[in-house]
Amino acid sequence: MGKKRFGPGCLRAALLFLVLAGQILARCTNEKGEAGNTALDLTVSRDGTTTTIAADTAPANRSKDPLRIVSGSENRDLEFLLEDFCGKNGAAISISYMGSLDIMDLLKGGGGDYDAVWPANSMWISLGDTSFKVKHAASVYQTPVVFGIKKSVAGSLGFTGRDVSVTDILAAIQAKKLSFCMTSATQSNSGACAYISFLYAFLGNPEMIRSDDLDDPALQVSVSELLKGINRSSGSSDWLKDLFLSSDYDAMVNYETLIIAANRRLKEEGRETLYAVYPKEGVALADSPLGYIDNGDSEKEALFKKLQGYLMSAPAQAEIQKTGRRTGFIPISAENSGAFNADDGIDLAKTLSVIKMPGAAAIEKALELYQEKLKKPSLTFYCLDFSGSMSGTGETQLKEAILNLLDQDRAKKNLLAAGEKDTNVFVLFDSGVRQVISVSGNDPEKLLGVYRTVDAVQPGGGTNIYAPIIRCFQLTRGYRLQDYISSIILMTDGESSDHFEEFSALYRNTGLEELDIPVFSIMFGDARKTQLDALADLTRARVFDGKTDLAAAFKNAKGYN
Repeated sequence: MGKKRFGPGCLRAALLFLVLAGQILARCTNEKGEAGNTALDLTVSRDGTTTTIAADTAPANRSKDPLRIVSGSENRDLEFLLEDFCGKNGAAISISYMGSLDIMDLLKGGGGDYDAVWPANSMWISLGDTSFKVKHAASVYQTPVVFGIKKSVAGSLGFTGRDVSVTDILAAIQAKKLSFCMTSATQSNSGACAYISFLYAFLGNPEMIRSDDLDDPALQVSVSELLKGINRSSGSSDWLKDLFLSSDYDAMVNYETLIIAANRRLKEEGRETLYAVYPKEGVALADSPLGYIDNGDSEKEALFKKLQGYLMSAPAQAEIQKTGRRTGFIPISAENSGAFNADDGIDLAKTLSVIKMPGAAAIEKALELYQEKLKKPSLTFYCLDFSGSMSGTGETQLKEAILNLLDQDRAKKNLLAAGEKDTNVFVLFDSGVRQVISVSGNDPEKLLGVYRTVDAVQPGGGTNIYAPIIRCFQLTRGYRLQDYISSIILMTDGESSDHFEEFSALYRNTGLEELDIPVFSIMFGDARKTQLDALADLTRARVFDGKTDLAAAFKNAKGYN
């Protein structure tokens, strides 16, 4: 009940959430040289810096206005197809990567300056396109959301070579035999897909989840217990894969195609690979729809249709298969079936049960329930720069970002409301720590009281980003860290007066590394990116660029726990 059967010759699917992490801009154009060669110019912009990563010559016949696509980050490794299309058609394409919630909100606002949308799931078009501007939407490929578990762990749990239920997974978590990484259900499609599939499983697979079903106390207890198994969270599925590869975790919940990509890297490095587990109650399917945002430009629409036709063509679909994605327009060839390794639990001959996504009202209620009650509690330390250089615009932007977090009416709009068991700690600093403010739970008045305290603080003094970070690690001694998803979020506009090498030695030699608490940074003003990148690399975190929109960068950073 409540499921479609998804077999080797039967593809098409469900709906739901996509993924984020920072923004990337890729532009491809072509130039025909005298010898008939195609010279491609592919420029990628990450966090405000632009680098040409492939260019033979400067294109002379660049299209006057590129086709602008907003996409989920899971499509990043398909850029080679866009390059090929541009080279063959003399076209220009720009692609920006955005999280699921942001794409949905973008569509609610009419789609901004974009001409096309390529999210992970049709759900985000359905929920966001309230003005019905999206046309010609069609699935480019499909990939289920699965558990990827280290083979040794999967073997010891008895999960290999048999059907595994969500109840089996819950039992392993409760026995402290399994933990896993997963993206946030309120920020990323893969996390939302997994979460919705858990709801279906614990409700006994109804035909369709209704809003009232979510009030079941037994359901809430079971899902909450399962989510306690999460040891690292993320706002982006692709970034989660990279985090997993840089660390030594037992498992991750992610797209099948990213499990396949991770296994390729693990094999190359001689490391233990992952075994894919598809919960027998049903899996959610990302159907990757590409749709045109109709702004009345017939030339753009024609170019979109040409691109979509190219991606649906047999040659392009065959290339997509090689990346570990399932396609519905041509069968997976024997040549490409090697990407789907049965020894890794990925058996194309096995029929998958695909859940049917709930309606909009139930989805919205489910996500709110996740954020405020069911997810593993977060312990978040905010290091807020109140040095003298913050006076003026920096101070205003920082306080606005904090208001968006602590005013629960504002926070709810971005699905970032505080949970019942969350703890938020604010460490205000300049050349040293000035003040520490802590608040637990989600009482609106208490949270606003913290905001008023922060709002009254005035900037002054120098900048030392390491002093507040060290204080945060000291403060963790007062908490049972295993009960939380913990992180530190640093917001700064300047270069630190202290040296990274000193902090790095302290971090590695005094047990701080074993705590596995990432230090995410939001840079604005004159903050030095190289300094923040080093901090992110050390703690397995990332840097967000808040120079153009600090509030948006802050929201993205918070989405990682």
